[in-house]
Amino acid sequence: MWYNLDMRKLASIQKIEHIEPIPGADAIELAKILGWQCVVKKGEFKAGDWGVYIEIDSVPPDNETFNFLWQKKDATEKRPRPSNFRIRTKVLRGALSQGLLMPIRLLVDVQDGNRQFELDQDLTEEIGIVKYEPVIPAQLQGLIRGNFPRDIVEKTDETRLQSKMGLLLEMRGRPYVATVKMDGSSGTYLIKDGEFHVCSRNLSLKEEEGNSFWKISRKYNIQAILNANPWLAIQGEVVGPKIQQNPLNLKDVDFYVFNVFDTQTHKYYNHDHVSDFCNQFGLKMVPVAFEGDELGESLEELLVKAEGKYEGTDNEREGIVIRPKQEGWSMCLKGRLSFKVISNKYLLKERD
Repeated sequence: MWYNLDMRKLASIQKIEHIEPIPGADAIELAKILGWQCVVKKGEFKAGDWGVYIEIDSVPPDNETFNFLWQKKDATEKRPRPSNFRIRTKVLRGALSQGLLMPIRLLVDVQDGNRQFELDQDLTEEIGIVKYEPVIPAQLQGLIRGNFPRDIVEKTDETRLQSKMGLLLEMRGRPYVATVKMDGSSGTYLIKDGEFHVCSRNLSLKEEEGNSFWKISRKYNIQAILNANPWLAIQGEVVGPKIQQNPLNLKDVDFYVFNVFDTQTHKYYNHDHVSDFCNQFGLKMVPVAFEGDELGESLEELLVKAEGKYEGTDNEREGIVIRPKQEGWSMCLKGRLSFKVISNKYLLKERD
């Protein structure tokens, strides 16, 4: 199966590859971890040390260890963690900082001298880190029919390149395509046991007139498409008014397909096959940002290429998703070879 089995590690043991000075800064410096960089206290780490790296979009527990993140230094009373708090991309003294790096001893029990840690060890649950989930607008919530049918197809998710730098090596020598990451909410359409399912990211939803996922189904007659092809699942991004502040400046909801999954062979369609499928049934496919015979760009070059505006707008696009044109297996991900590169300009202008 072409499922990605490797769950995202929001907090993990990582090695500090480099420490770099920040010009004009006496108390802080820059640590490089995996493909990320974050600002740390000067002298707290040296190259080769291990620490706990906590990724952006992580929500730490509301306790004394982390309250320095939202507590003002001169505050006389403890401030609770803000409801929308998460670790974000920031610029500190001119340096981009993405994530939080902390000494292991501050976050986990190391009193037992026999405890051994491993590089890349997942500490997300032990520390109490959870992934930030934005408030779901009313038109996307809907009436719950049941859980997302993961026995049919996996939920949509993409690993950030910075967390799995080995993906660049796995892409070498492969023709590839980079598509625009549309900023909306992922929807999945499929038939299970003879019944049509309309799904948000996490749930199967009952039909409602005002629900955006069901509006898309009716707009593109997706049930009829799947009735004729009941072994397929269609996945894409629902975009439009009141969804992620509508960065595409649309007047009505729309849908951009990024996956077609064959539930009989348990494989995703190749890029060109998805394009042909969309053309045949009048669906829109996510736009191609660029493509080539071999991916030779570095992380830094891809971060630049991830930048751009959504067509016809002045709004920063979220980034790009890169895949081989012919579907492939990733040893890094233990699943489908596919990853995203999120624009730093987008992250610095997050709209919530």
